[in-house]
Amino acid sequence: MVEYLVLARKWRPQLFEDVVGQDHVVTTLRNAIRLGRVAHAFIFSGPRGVGKTSVARILAKALNCEHGPTERPCNACSNCREITDGSSMDVHEIDGASNRGIDEIRELRENVKFSPSASRYKIYIIDEVHMLTKEAFNALLKTLEEPPPHVIFVFATTETHKIPATILSRCQRYEFKRISLREITATLRRIADGEGIRASDQALSWIAQGGEGSLRDSQSILDQAISFAGADIADADVEALLGMGDRKHLLSLSRAVLTRDAAACLKVIDEAFYAGADMKVFYERMLAHFRNLLLVRITAGEGDLLDLADHEMAELRQQAATASQETLQRLLDILLAGQEEVRKSFNPRLILEFAVVKMAWQEPLIAVDEILSRMEGIEKRLGAGPPAPRTALGPVYSAAPERTVLEKRADETAVSEPAPPAAGEQWPDFVQFVKRRNQPLWAKIEPGRLIGLSGGTLRLGFPKGYLFLDFFEEKAQRDKFEELAREFFGRPVSLDVKTVDNGPGEADGPPRNGPNSGRINQIRREALNHPLLQKVMDVFEGAEVQEVIVKEK
Repeated sequence: MVEYLVLARKWRPQLFEDVVGQDHVVTTLRNAIRLGRVAHAFIFSGPRGVGKTSVARILAKALNCEHGPTERPCNACSNCREITDGSSMDVHEIDGASNRGIDEIRELRENVKFSPSASRYKIYIIDEVHMLTKEAFNALLKTLEEPPPHVIFVFATTETHKIPATILSRCQRYEFKRISLREITATLRRIADGEGIRASDQALSWIAQGGEGSLRDSQSILDQAISFAGADIADADVEALLGMGDRKHLLSLSRAVLTRDAAACLKVIDEAFYAGADMKVFYERMLAHFRNLLLVRITAGEGDLLDLADHEMAELRQQAATASQETLQRLLDILLAGQEEVRKSFNPRLILEFAVVKMAWQEPLIAVDEILSRMEGIEKRLGAGPPAPRTALGPVYSAAPERTVLEKRADETAVSEPAPPAAGEQWPDFVQFVKRRNQPLWAKIEPGRLIGLSGGTLRLGFPKGYLFLDFFEEKAQRDKFEELAREFFGRPVSLDVKTVDNGPGEADGPPRNGPNSGRINQIRREALNHPLLQKVMDVFEGAEVQEVIVKEK
């Protein structure tokens, strides 16, 4: 019976050019071999499954090849074959986890004194070297200070910080990095084609994501997928194998949050819970998902900050485009605030539900730069209008010299009589009612003066030259006003706008106390009528003027 080799061993790189994702390491080692500047000790550090031991073996073959030292070992001579098979008498692979004591290192110190039996160098590859004891490191230190010329050490580790500085300072250090999703996917495609396995790019991309930057882990998942589905791997097989349902739930959840649909958020969490998702793990994945959304919004999906498949990146771009950077930052802040509570909670689902509902109820935020940009545009449009007198609050633009239809009509029936007592008592309450329901409309009627309310007609008076007098000639605006008036007064009300002559004092209500009340009220009225303010109220729906403060000189 032929022994089965797992894919990670069968497709292990045998030459430097076969190594995936570690070009910076491979280039330096090849140059060192070509120039004859090979160090006596190396430290290969980095995550698991990224090629540290494989590169150490290739380096051993490159140095001990019968045709070497060479950048490209032949893989055919006896030395190369023995190193590949793991049977070389001069290349020793030692597991630091199981040979971590001082006795093993003392034995190694004795053995390094002897010359290689058949090769050029005696090479010691110690994996997980950080597992050695303090005493073992001390025993190894003297050998590293003055090694025999025929000995080379290669130390591999995933935790460099556990290695004493005295050891690090005597070695050349090479940092291996995680392998990108694209490189792993391309390697899996090459393996699948070589093995006669049919799998879509989507399935291989999911398998690569499952490896989290480790090629060896991704190869192991592919092995598992072949055992699960055979030679024809469907997307659904990989989805079931890796539990990719979480990813679908995350996309649905973020979509519901960004559309401010709290009920849909709770439904997605319920589906994920009964699908078997661990709520604590799901929370961490949701945190990473919203982090990805924020990065996509900031970078527009460009650059290497996000190593995601094309289809997933497209979905994130589409969702991130619907929210501002500030909104996504606030949503991420909410998740970060609840992270520790979820970890400690006996009921993480409750914390998760509370967080997503809070996120869904957040009002969208507008960037300050965007607000300023809009206001600058408004100022530019208004700048084309006629000049006007200035007040303490800035320029107030007068009406165009062309008299409106309302003004001409009002000249014939101009009035200055006081409002009937009953209507006058209701008017302030009605103004506040409009303020709550329609801020832009309120800002335009607030400077007005109630003339009367009788026979289903509400008559408003505005000063001659009032900038927004034409506003009430628009049918849509009159309809809005009359609809609110009908709702407040409880009966159909039509609007009749007139111009009135203002006296020296207050023109839109009972006079306020104080020697400067007339001037202050005039400034306040001009501020509320300011074209820039009115345009801002129109552009930013829901904006509200809380108070106009007049600074006394």
